[in-house]
Amino acid sequence: MKNSSKNTFTWTRRAGLAALLAGAIAGFGLPTAQAADKTIKVGIISGEDEDVWRAVTAEAAKKGLTIKTVVFNDYTQPNEALERGEIDANAFQHKPYLDNQIKQHGYHIVPVGYTGVWPIGLYSKKHKSIADIQSGAQIGVPNDPSNEGRALWVLQNAGLIKLKDGTGILATVADVAENQKGIKIKELDAGIVGRSIDDLDAAVVNTDWALKSGLSPAERIAQEPITDNPYRNFIAVKQGNENQEWVKTLVASYQNDSVKAVFEKVYKGTGLIAY
Repeated sequence: MKNSSKNTFTWTRRAGLAALLAGAIAGFGLPTAQAADKTIKVGIISGEDEDVWRAVTAEAAKKGLTIKTVVFNDYTQPNEALERGEIDANAFQHKPYLDNQIKQHGYHIVPVGYTGVWPIGLYSKKHKSIADIQSGAQIGVPNDPSNEGRALWVLQNAGLIKLKDGTGILATVADVAENQKGIKIKELDAGIVGRSIDDLDAAVVNTDWALKSGLSPAERIAQEPITDNPYRNFIAVKQGNENQEWVKTLVASYQNDSVKAVFEKVYKGTGLIAY
């Protein structure tokens, strides 16, 4: 959120120069392509995605779109900033998370283009397999509604718990119907659960936070299925902007082979392209 005044000044100056240039070109009866140049702010989460968005920014510049990334350190701020108009788009979330945010806060935010999917996994530094987890084990899960439900489904698929029949993707610990090993489920902030793994028997950690927490794929002892995964991330904008030309340019600037190559290099197979 810092440097907002500087960004505003830069945008105003650029817009003024573009308008002057457009008028000058029009006076000579020449094409006015430069008048379409635009500067936008895109909210992203700190870490590996910053490298990906440097590549997106470079692609967008070729198309006359200037992207200024605004980096956040948690999942709660980017949607609030987008709703208030402090940024023009964000790219960090999946549909179940956005749906819950809209339900809680009444946001007017819509997805416009998929980016990647990061299969959530169960990690452990104490156990090599699900079979090694003993009765009374402590397992951490993210505490936000969409990711907690996602984590509980991982535990069910691993055979550690059973959820009530008819439980949807927004499951909570109250939906646990069977827990034969007496697993103690600890609800923690998504950014903390991975860093707490030394104090736990295991933890379900979002892949991006697993990387930030220094967890390796070798420590992942279970993972959600990839097929029909509802947790694909996307670029989102304020409702009413979804058909704007700059939005189409923004999505195209992400969904291309150049950015895909950077994505695959940065995430090393832990994240997968989802478009």
